Amino acid sequence: MNLLQILQTLQARWAGVSPREQRMVLAALALVVSALVWWVGLAPALATLRTVEKQRPVLEAQLQQMQRLQAQAKSLQAQPRPSAEEARRLLEASVKPLASTAQMTVVGERVSVTFKGVSADVLAQWLAQARLNAHAMPSEARLQRSATGTWDGTLVLSLQ
Repeated sequence: MNLLQILQTLQARWAGVSPREQRMVLAALALVVSALVWWVGLAPALATLRTVEKQRPVLEAQLQQMQRLQAQAKSLQAQPRPSAEEARRLLEASVKPLASTAQMTVVGERVSVTFKGVSADVLAQWLAQARLNAHAMPSEARLQRSATGTWDGTLVLSLQ
């Protein structure tokens, strides 16, 4: 049976149904279509609208953080890059205050800094300073957290 025959059979059956039953079938069909439109189209959109006010502050904070990072990246790009010698000197100067917990070794354009018992805050500040001042990029990190909550290991930076 092809599609045309099926349609003709349905039309014949429809014509044989009383007008009252036709209205009831159409009303049931309208109800089913309305329910589908609600569940598929409107309910998800309304749920999103209800949660948007809760998400807005979080998204605004994320946007501001990304804009700050973008501004910082642009300012870093605008700064003149120090020469390799100047970058090494700047890194040496940044390691000197950590002399009891850090040692620096230079091999070509790679600088290895070995840390022993450094707090996370000091390590993060030093890394930010090395990135900003010497334009040194971390290329390898082998750090482990000790039982006392400090960090031990080696950080390899590349001078570009």
